[in-house]
Amino acid sequence: MSTALSMAAWPERVRTLFPGALACAVVAAAATFLSEHYGAPVMLFALLLGMAMNFLSGEGPCAAGIAFTGRTVLRLGVALLGLRITLGQVIELGWQPLVIVVISVVLTIAVSMVVARMMGFQSLFGLLSGGATAICGASAALALAAALPNHPLKERATLFTVIGVSALSTLAMIVYPMLAQALGLDERAAGIFLGATIHDVAQVVGAGYGMSAATGDVATLVKLLRVAMLVPVIVFAVLITRTRAGQAEGPKPPLLPGFAVGFALLVAVNSTGWLPVTLVQAGSDFSRWCLVAAIAGIGMKTQLKELATVGIKPIVLMLGETTFLAVLALVLLRWFG
Repeated sequence: MSTALSMAAWPERVRTLFPGALACAVVAAAATFLSEHYGAPVMLFALLLGMAMNFLSGEGPCAAGIAFTGRTVLRLGVALLGLRITLGQVIELGWQPLVIVVISVVLTIAVSMVVARMMGFQSLFGLLSGGATAICGASAALALAAALPNHPLKERATLFTVIGVSALSTLAMIVYPMLAQALGLDERAAGIFLGATIHDVAQVVGAGYGMSAATGDVATLVKLLRVAMLVPVIVFAVLITRTRAGQAEGPKPPLLPGFAVGFALLVAVNSTGWLPVTLVQAGSDFSRWCLVAAIAGIGMKTQLKELATVGIKPIVLMLGETTFLAVLALVLLRWFG
């Protein structure tokens, strides 16, 4: 009986969500167009365009759909990121890049949490910004934000992290290839360096293949290793959330959120080779669309003046995280590369 009632409510639910979801999709399409024509990060365009349309998130027909896109569609997009990775790709690289990635991610996040606390922020902001820097940029920021506990300033912190990591990723795409050449790194070493340090996947691809095809292949695979680190880092974030929830009344969140389970399952299924290449590509493209639409929705729920109040300290923190990751990767590359 309850299932029948739930099914009967679906048409009304769709009508409620459609206007806001459509608005997010339109902004995502516009951001994609601008990104392809001007070469700037699509997430940054989606965020800024969404913030320009924040009046839609007030009381009105779009509010429910915007909230749905910023939460549920976001989690779907993160889960579908699993289609980018196979276990075969990990094995093919050998143990050295894996060691470099694991150490870099763990140390960058740990140092970020400690430094954030020393600078007067919550350690969770260090986890959010450090995770975005160490793993996969804006996508990691959105995934971690979905796993972290609700907080009045969480959305503002997420938006600032997305803006900062997108800008720094674009800068790294330009500077890091020149740095790799100046240091005399060969194609494999340069690929490992670029893949282990540049924040967003698109910028890694641009920087790697801008140097050579071999460098681009290695950089992309190393970057996907970093994306695979999403699952253990999300588990870590949820453990912190559960610990803090244990100090208050109410149910604890699940140890592994549904979208993280979906991510891990898709990695496993994609590793079997059963999925057609066209399906994997379509799923990966749909994941990107979901993430772009989600960040547009989050932007619509925030006003630009709120970000203007963050001050200089978060900027210094993210610059420090980016520099720390680059230096650490070069040191580890000398030891293990």
